[in-house]
Amino acid sequence: MTELVSLLVLVVVFLVATVRSVNMGALALVASFVVGLTVFDFPVEDAAAETLAGFPAELFVILVGVTYLFALAKNNGTVDWIVHGAVRAVGGVVWLVPWAMFGVCAVVTSIGAVSPAAVAIVAPVAMGFALRWSIHPVMMGMMVVQGATAGSFSPIGIFGSITNGVVADNDLPGNQLLLFLATFFSAFLIALVTFLAFGGRGLVARGREETTTAAMGAEAEAASRAATHDGPRSGTPYSPADVRRDRTEVADVRDDPANLRLDTQRSLTLAGLGLLIVGALGFDLDVGFTALAIAVLLTLAFPATAKGAVEKISWSTVLLIGGIVTYVTLLQDQGVVDSLGERVASIGAPLVAALLICLIGSVVSAFASTTGIIGALIPLAVPFLLVGEVSAVGLITALAISSSVVDCSPFSTNGALVVANAEPDQRDMVFKRLMQWGMSIVVLAPLLAWAAFVVPTA
Repeated sequence: MTELVSLLVLVVVFLVATVRSVNMGALALVASFVVGLTVFDFPVEDAAAETLAGFPAELFVILVGVTYLFALAKNNGTVDWIVHGAVRAVGGVVWLVPWAMFGVCAVVTSIGAVSPAAVAIVAPVAMGFALRWSIHPVMMGMMVVQGATAGSFSPIGIFGSITNGVVADNDLPGNQLLLFLATFFSAFLIALVTFLAFGGRGLVARGREETTTAAMGAEAEAASRAATHDGPRSGTPYSPADVRRDRTEVADVRDDPANLRLDTQRSLTLAGLGLLIVGALGFDLDVGFTALAIAVLLTLAFPATAKGAVEKISWSTVLLIGGIVTYVTLLQDQGVVDSLGERVASIGAPLVAALLICLIGSVVSAFASTTGIIGALIPLAVPFLLVGEVSAVGLITALAISSSVVDCSPFSTNGALVVANAEPDQRDMVFKRLMQWGMSIVVLAPLLAWAAFVVPTA
């Protein structure tokens, strides 16, 4: 009964936040406290502490640290400098830009980087590309996230190492190459669908564009506004006159040689970003704390350009993600997720049980830890995997796909980083689109992965 009530409360949180103007995270935090107190019988004096034990402190620091650092980089012109240089590097071939972001993330995670670390490093610059090149921000965000997912199941990737380790610990048969290729292709396929759905064919038709036109930035901003159906801040349609006016403003600001010069402040900011990459990928330093430390040092060194940077941290996103993850962690800590997994594993029909396990992995991973769910559900499936009615390799591959490609959900670390690094006036749109795509993938990925890798081997 407690399991049913706690799950129903989660559904109510989503419904209420959808129809009313209330931050879903704030609602989830309150729900976590109330459910812990009434459903799980937390002692009154310890209820708050036990509830907050599930607050994603690490994710909080990642979101705050990374968005703070890149707010500073935007303030002092470093982001504009990076985008300008990168635009020239791709030679004006617009459609290659999102695929370049996909490839960078895939390579980085395939050699052992943690997926959120790769997204935290690449997403801010990628979203700058999206604005400058009038690429839909949702397309760019999905490319970054799916690229990070695509490489994660390599034999030396984080997800691949965890999955192969769990398989070995439970004496199950495994196929590391199939796992890597299947997950890579699944992430690539989702990226391709996203590319086509959000204007990819139009980008290909644009071909090669001049990279030094003063109008480029204004046209990108105009197209980006049009893509969100928001128009300018006045709320009126965005007209050619607006583009011409913005073209003049952009020529004054973005293409001014002074704004593209690599001065001392920008050089140190770039060095800080380099340290973040080396520290996170080479020495396993925490991305959030490393970014926060670099941001604090830059603020102390250049206080003038740091003004307003703290306000640009995506606090509403931090609250939203923190609240939802806290509630899901409460369910995990109280055994609700494990109980569901055990009930599924006890089902007499192996194919149905396999599908339900993939669905559970997909749903939970969209809101919580992909790493945790992969490590938890494979052992729960061991009893009927050992019977041999369902292929262990097939189910593990399907579960890996189901639990990883949903990281584009705005409630996951990767999705949250994309939302946090979107332009402020686009964040609501990006969040809604990622939620729509994420929830669709939550349903479709397990079904398709199950049909492709489990059913044929049963």
